[in-house]
Amino acid sequence: MDNGMDTRRTTRALATEAVHAGRDDLAGLGLHAPPIDLSTTYPSYDSRAEAARIDAFATIGAEPDGPPVYGRLGNPTVARFETALARLEGTESAVAFASGMAALSAVLLVRGSMGLRHVVAVRPLYGCSDHLLTAGLLGSEVTWTDPAGVADALRPDTGLVLVESPANPTLAEIDLRAVVHACGSVPLLVDNTFATPVLQRPAEQGARLVLHSATKYLGGHGDVLAGVVACDEEFAGKLRQVRFATGGVLHPLAGYLLLRGLSTLPVRVRAASANAAELAARLAADPRVSRVHYPRIGGAMVAFEVHGDPHAVIAGVRLITPAVSLGSVDSLIQHPASISHRIVDADDRRDAGVSDRLLRLSVGLEDIEDLWTDLDQALGTPARRPARTEAAARG
Repeated sequence: MDNGMDTRRTTRALATEAVHAGRDDLAGLGLHAPPIDLSTTYPSYDSRAEAARIDAFATIGAEPDGPPVYGRLGNPTVARFETALARLEGTESAVAFASGMAALSAVLLVRGSMGLRHVVAVRPLYGCSDHLLTAGLLGSEVTWTDPAGVADALRPDTGLVLVESPANPTLAEIDLRAVVHACGSVPLLVDNTFATPVLQRPAEQGARLVLHSATKYLGGHGDVLAGVVACDEEFAGKLRQVRFATGGVLHPLAGYLLLRGLSTLPVRVRAASANAAELAARLAADPRVSRVHYPRIGGAMVAFEVHGDPHAVIAGVRLITPAVSLGSVDSLIQHPASISHRIVDADDRRDAGVSDRLLRLSVGLEDIEDLWTDLDQALGTPARRPARTEAAARG
């Protein structure tokens, strides 16, 4: 993915890469802000050379050298985002799509085209990912297991192992190195949407594919819909071929917004994570809350179960927005059993730890006291704490 840019790898901190990756050529072009290329097609007066470039793409999915050809083959603005995300995740390449589900679908289509339609997956996953696998909408067959059962679930036609860590919505974490070992030669795909490369880089732990709903933290402002897979160049070529054939391309304006979003990703994730850790601690000490889920690696997501009516909490917030999605600069709350995971069978949902009293909170950048004031009033009248016994006092 050189796109005419100097992609020589140097050792740079993540915060530096977030600001500069994908922009290495701007000074030489006399530019400071990345340009937005909205062209759908591009002129070419050398049809023989263009034929050779098309042949190369058709063979291995290689990005065409020289000027662009057609918007479905690739776009220079989107390519800048892909270059930057690959640098942040520590992979050779990245391929962007119109949504996270389009990205996951492309991965399944690549493996299915090789006759490897069986998928081993660990719950919980994002509800639509779960549904895509369970319903077999792309001809795939899924075996659900826990992390310890991955090796035993593999078959000769297994094309993919899929996990999400921290998981949506329970924030359960998985030992990725152990799962990589259990996978053997089968590629492991890790949905890294919640962690982002700021907190976790699955490729460094052996995962071959890293999936993001770029709609969330990578964009970070609730105004772009996108997905991306970070991977090695061989797999990237196959993904580009599927993207070309199916048309699941990312719009150039979305690519521009995502590249801009990456520049503040480390700052946003760390600031929101500090807010989330404080809210998790306060919720854990609150008698109206029965259980709090918060990852060991941190992050800006908190899940908690209430003793009372979770729907009343959703209806009661005033500062926090009751809405699906996550990863924006403002805080969002939703009831997974009603919305994001409604499409998952109720028994499967509960078995995965998604109880009917679970709420998922995406913590933003607001002042912590304002966030707590809103949550506190939405949770309702505090329950009376049990009287401390003499034994409890001594304890």
